[in-house]
Amino acid sequence: MIILSNDGSNIGKTGANCKGEMERPLLGCLPCCKLFRDEHRGNGFLKSFPSLLSHLECSECGKRHEHSLLQTVCRECGRSLLARYTLDRERGDDLRSRVAGRQANLWRYRELLPVAKDEHVVSLGEGFTPLVRLKKYGSAHGFSKLWLKEEGVNPTGSFKARGLCLAVSMALELGARDLCVPSAGNAGGALAAYAAAAGVPAHVYMPEDTPQINILECRAYGADVHLVRGLISDAAHQMNRDRKEGWFDISTLKEPYRVEGKKTLGFEIAEQLDWKLPEVIIYPTGGGTGLIGMWKAFNEMEELGWIGPERPMMVAVQSSGCAPIVKAYDSGAESSDFWEGASTLASGLRVPKAFADKLILRILRESGGCAIAVTDSEILTAIKEVAALEGILLCPEGAATIPALVELVRRGVIDGDTSLVVFNTGSGLKYPEVLAQIGL
Repeated sequence: MIILSNDGSNIGKTGANCKGEMERPLLGCLPCCKLFRDEHRGNGFLKSFPSLLSHLECSECGKRHEHSLLQTVCRECGRSLLARYTLDRERGDDLRSRVAGRQANLWRYRELLPVAKDEHVVSLGEGFTPLVRLKKYGSAHGFSKLWLKEEGVNPTGSFKARGLCLAVSMALELGARDLCVPSAGNAGGALAAYAAAAGVPAHVYMPEDTPQINILECRAYGADVHLVRGLISDAAHQMNRDRKEGWFDISTLKEPYRVEGKKTLGFEIAEQLDWKLPEVIIYPTGGGTGLIGMWKAFNEMEELGWIGPERPMMVAVQSSGCAPIVKAYDSGAESSDFWEGASTLASGLRVPKAFADKLILRILRESGGCAIAVTDSEILTAIKEVAALEGILLCPEGAATIPALVELVRRGVIDGDTSLVVFNTGSGLKYPEVLAQIGL
């Protein structure tokens, strides 16, 4: 673990030179990917380097909103708000040199995150997860530059820890003391965990057929859990009917700060690849917060001079049983229609209509990317093959990116020399019901 002095300088470390980038996911490197709240309050670097947050801006109409107030969506058009920072190249050179010596977690990018005061940071050691070279799978399928971002090592076992860490921290800072969310699984577990750490109540609404581990972990963390017949959209409707005065909704992109946690994926990939971006990013897309967050991070890094204007092609992957973004992209639509009868074993992809669908589609087109649907059968095959070849147990959402590689080759979009990053958004250990279907 890297140890910092009060001015943020590096005075000692174990796991020397580890940037979270590994040929294999070695357990010996994991301590430098974890930082607990008491440690990074104690080293003082948060106080030394305050947030550069300037204001909030509507992603659709551009209206400016005050960041010091508790905000949800744009008051003018009802779309998502995004945090904006005071950025320039002169500041960027100094900041990048400081980042390099900091502890290996998402708070290494402290100035580019919104929390103003140390006492409001709620952290369980999230972020700076390994970027793993898939050598055996790549060799078997002709990919020489294939990397996987392993998000299953985050607290609560998924990438949702990133977004909920920031959302709970900012809710605490801005005065919210009772939090609620509809969830298909992992977001509910992450909210429950971070709310427990913050000492505030959490109300989680989930479909009845949410994976049992997600339900049980929410209850273990002390959350108020409501199971609803239907999909995540039905859970959201029920939550809104039940909401009491003071409940603050932390739904995907209906508050400004979950995306700030997810954008650190973009910072980390650039840093782990020596400040170069891959040619293609393939991302499993339900609500799309991670895709939006990474695109935001790329723009911020360019403003700081950390990277140039080049951008990866962004590819959204969905299940064929719930593919509203794919349908909208293929038809040339600016927004998606509600997907009736959504059904897939990848519960995180069972989102019949993303709130920020217009933003997702805009990014796909700006990047020259596309949207691809894969079948549940292909997902199961990918879980089994990657586990056997690489020793990594993918969650079904992460596994969806693997057959998408094959489809991109078939379309002539990529070849064996294309640099590629795929995402495992959670630990496969959280899905015993899915593993039982593989026939092991």
